[in-house]
Amino acid sequence: MGPIFLFHVFLISIVARAPIGEAWGKQGHFMVCKIAEKYLTEKTSKAVLDLLPESANGELASVCAWADQVRFRYRWSSHLHYINTPDCTYKYSRDCHDAKGVKDVCVVGAINNYTEQLRSYGDSSSAYNLTESLMFLSHFVGDVHQPLHVGLAADEGGNTITIHWYRRKANLHHVWDVSIIETAMKDFYNNDQSSMIEAISKNITDADADSWDNCRNKRATCANNYALESINFSCNYAYKDVEQNVTLGDDYFFSRLPVVEKRIAQGGVRLAAILNRIFDQSLVEII
Repeated sequence: MGPIFLFHVFLISIVARAPIGEAWGKQGHFMVCKIAEKYLTEKTSKAVLDLLPESANGELASVCAWADQVRFRYRWSSHLHYINTPDCTYKYSRDCHDAKGVKDVCVVGAINNYTEQLRSYGDSSSAYNLTESLMFLSHFVGDVHQPLHVGLAADEGGNTITIHWYRRKANLHHVWDVSIIETAMKDFYNNDQSSMIEAISKNITDADADSWDNCRNKRATCANNYALESINFSCNYAYKDVEQNVTLGDDYFFSRLPVVEKRIAQGGVRLAAILNRIFDQSLVEII
């Protein structure tokens, strides 16, 4: 892996075309971060509360879509939301770059970068805006768990694949960002986001949480592993049986919803694990 890019200014000049999708949409990102809140230690929760902007009212989940909202203001951040691969494999050294070939500019590089920035918390000489670092990190951990944010370059992670979601025209990327979640909320949860979050949370067993939080790297993250998972889910589920102008309905929805719910759950558990390792040194010492 190349050097970690540590300053926003390094990327300000990088402006290039990026996929249109906003991973998970606002609802999915809120779910990831709401689940993460449940797994934060007391010490981590205090640090997170200290860094959150006043507008968050003490709720991490409320700012987890912020990185999508500033994509046009922070144009350099566009490439940090995803990874494009040439096929159903992923290699950091080959795939983590922007359109101009600048290395480490991808969602995995961003997760590692903002994790490193947040380690300066408590250091009065830190030059970073750690509030933004926290909001970027929380968002990008969600992004890397959306399968099509590690998707094929040929179709921009499903953005150029036009389909019909039941009767509504959309693209495949939007289906995974938004449509599957919205359909599940409508059909099963009476459009109540809290009920869907509760249902996903209840399905996370202690064994699940332990196995998903299996990163033993004290400094970097295991985001590379999460990207590998996503390209596998993309090829085995998102792209499977999909072609231009196909109509996707119940068969696709019911077989893919468990994947979406699992990735939201994994994203929440793993975000909490990363934050706990950053802010609660007692956990790092026992690894």
